Amino acid sequence: MRQQDSIGDIVVTLKKKKDIRVARFEVPTINPEPSSSVNDVQNAPVAVTDVASVDPVRLQQELAAQKDDYLLLAADFDNFKKRTCRDSERQAAAEKEVFIGDLLPILDNLERALASQQSTTSAQLHQGVTMTLQQLGQLLHRHGIEAVEDIGLPFDPHRHEAVSLGHDPSQPDQIILEVTQRGYCRGDHLFRPAKVIVNDLSHSPGVSHAG
Repeated sequence: MRQQDSIGDIVVTLKKKKDIRVARFEVPTINPEPSSSVNDVQNAPVAVTDVASVDPVRLQQELAAQKDDYLLLAADFDNFKKRTCRDSERQAAAEKEVFIGDLLPILDNLERALASQQSTTSAQLHQGVTMTLQQLGQLLHRHGIEAVEDIGLPFDPHRHEAVSLGHDPSQPDQIILEVTQRGYCRGDHLFRPAKVIVNDLSHSPGVSHAG
């Protein structure tokens, strides 16, 4: 009886050892599925250009074409500047010619007045000079230049040039009493400042030359 138990124990032991060997050598098969991050990397577009695939000849041609485009653009811009400069010069020359053409008839009238000075009276001469001045004023007006009336206005160092000081208690201080040379403007631009005598009540009566 005891012998049968021993045989049974041996069989059980051998069976356990066999199960252990089988379990030891039966490695489960693993089929890992690629993760989403791996798929993203594999499916991502290639951003780096393969340097070996770049054709140096084609690259040189593209650079040459870009250089030609730049040189053409620079030449066009230089021609545009020259053309603009020529147009400005022609316009300025045309304006001068128009001004001179308007001025010549006035010079003709002055020459005729001097030629007939001996046979004209002072009143006629005065009338001729007055008409000439009117013609000159009209000429300047056509070219946008206007004479400025400054008598009675406050002295402005930006628009007037004081040549002397006056003293007139009946007039406000720093008022222009007299204009010795007219000022002219072209629109809002001062073309020439007027030379004036300024009332200065801080000094004694009389006219004194400005410093």
